[in-house]
Amino acid sequence: QVQLVESGGGLVQAGGSLRLSCAASGRTQSSYGMGWFRQAPGKEREFVVAISWSGRSTRYAGSVKGRFTISRDNAKNTVYLQMNSLKPEDTAVYYCVADARNTISAVVAGWDYWGQGTQVTVSS
Repeated sequence: QVQLVESGGGLVQAGGSLRLSCAASGRTQSSYGMGWFRQAPGKEREFVVAISWSGRSTRYAGSVKGRFTISRDNAKNTVYLQMNSLKPEDTAVYYCVADARNTISAVVAGWDYWGQGTQVTVSS
């Protein structure tokens, strides 16, 4: 089992930046891919970004490409999401995900482990 704890969410004005962190604990010896999904009120959960265990492969949703950057520090079992040029439509609960298959899938079913989520609110 892997436990994921997100931090760094909050309220920011449009055009601002936030950095989310996700710390993994538990059975972290495997080569886990990690990533982020988000869910806005009344909408389905959607893929945001993912990164492979090595960090050499990443996948971004088109809506965040060029504004968000994912990175990881395997020594700390932590993944980061730097979010710049935030827009009101980025408002959502952001969920950290991890999966031992390391496929950096863009679908919900591709991830075994989910954090509790952290709220990001972007005001206009």
